[in-house]
Amino acid sequence: MPKNTSDQNSNAASDASPEAKSRPIKNDAKRTNANARAKAGSPARRAALFMMIAILEKKRSLDDVWAEEILSGQLKTMDTRDRAFVRALTAACLRHLGELDHAIDRCIEKPLPSQADHARHIMRLGLTELDYLRTPDHAAVSAAVDLAQSNRNARPFKPLVNAILRRLVRERNERETFPAEKNLPKWLWESWKAAYGEETARTIAQVQLGEPPLDLSVKQDPEAWAQKLGGTLLPTGTIRLETSHVEELEGYAEGKWWVQDIAASLPAKLLGTLEGKKVLDLCAAPGGKTAQLAAMGATVTALDRSAPRLSRLKQNLARLKLSHHTKRVTADATAWTPNEPFDAVLLDAPCTATGTGRRHPDMIHLKSQEDVTRIANLQRRLLTRAINWITPDGTLIYCVCSLQPEEGEAQIDRLMSIRKDIIREPITAAEVGNMESLITDKGDLRVLPAYLADQGGMDGFFIARLKRKPLPNPSEDTPSSQGSD
Repeated sequence: MPKNTSDQNSNAASDASPEAKSRPIKNDAKRTNANARAKAGSPARRAALFMMIAILEKKRSLDDVWAEEILSGQLKTMDTRDRAFVRALTAACLRHLGELDHAIDRCIEKPLPSQADHARHIMRLGLTELDYLRTPDHAAVSAAVDLAQSNRNARPFKPLVNAILRRLVRERNERETFPAEKNLPKWLWESWKAAYGEETARTIAQVQLGEPPLDLSVKQDPEAWAQKLGGTLLPTGTIRLETSHVEELEGYAEGKWWVQDIAASLPAKLLGTLEGKKVLDLCAAPGGKTAQLAAMGATVTALDRSAPRLSRLKQNLARLKLSHHTKRVTADATAWTPNEPFDAVLLDAPCTATGTGRRHPDMIHLKSQEDVTRIANLQRRLLTRAINWITPDGTLIYCVCSLQPEEGEAQIDRLMSIRKDIIREPITAAEVGNMESLITDKGDLRVLPAYLADQGGMDGFFIARLKRKPLPNPSEDTPSSQGSD
């Protein structure tokens, strides 16, 4: 089941801008310097090629492939710097995929045959190094040629890889500016234009090209921790850093904070005071919101259908010393029913994750309009069930890290059309760091990636807060009050 993926790990910098080819290293290249990248060995580039094949040909998510390779594959014995290089190279290639293919195709007189798919991936990776990771030209081209030589499928196309990359180096300054939206699938671009207007949609597309900063949520005293870590304190208490070396930061081993995008931190905050309350966190893994709820004093039931993901949640909570506040349940929320109602339910629903393109650029290429329809049906079922699991005066937070209205606004409108015992509790600007522009006319939150652009942006999110009020005869469950599952 696809999962809301925004609990992480803008820069709203524009890597597709005209000056992108000549400015200092930024964004995708921040993780390590150019000389170190030039020395990254062939195992790292082979791993990046493996990732591209798994994502674009086998339709697997980057996170899933990465987790497997860390456990028992090519990344297991790789050092931290080379792993960072693999991740940066793969993510940058996926963010700029449309632009890379456009540049390559202009150097080819006729379409490449299907047998050349691996060679195309190698050229994409090589051009990414040249344009966005700023590996020295000779090193990037030589590494790509060596990679083609080492790959059985790409080997016959090694001369072509060499010729095209060398030509792209020569003609670098002659290439025209490439529109950011052309890096998106057509269906996604059209859907954003229809929902937000062309100008806003184009801004979203541009922001999605940048590498995200590192956001932290802390248990307490965010001002002091921002000073200790040299970070920026954002309006809601999130600390923003530019570094990516999480485990080296002060407070990590002691469990003082966890990684979480500012947008992903908002849903739990909207539940208000939770001391002593029982809260259900649905679709809980990897656990950023569970940690928030526990740190706020709630007794949390964390439910997820994936045992491995719940195992990761358990490890995260143990580091944060919050395990005693939580109970973990491995179950499918479409079939599970609690024994008693909760004071609050946080439904971080599975979604297409189209608001997290900076952080999860693979999702942009893996999802389709058909996926939106399919996942929206699942969200409907989950929401229809979950609203029944709160006490009569309880609160439900519904959220998704998707920019698709079918997964956000439409879900709440549908529920309220069939449930007369449900009311919206409008979200106020004071609850979200006075970022009034995030609040819709109906009192929900629609977070777009371009918000806080001058400070690095944020993931795209939709968040609604609902209350269940008692019916005239609350002992009777009628079809009109319960809706349909």
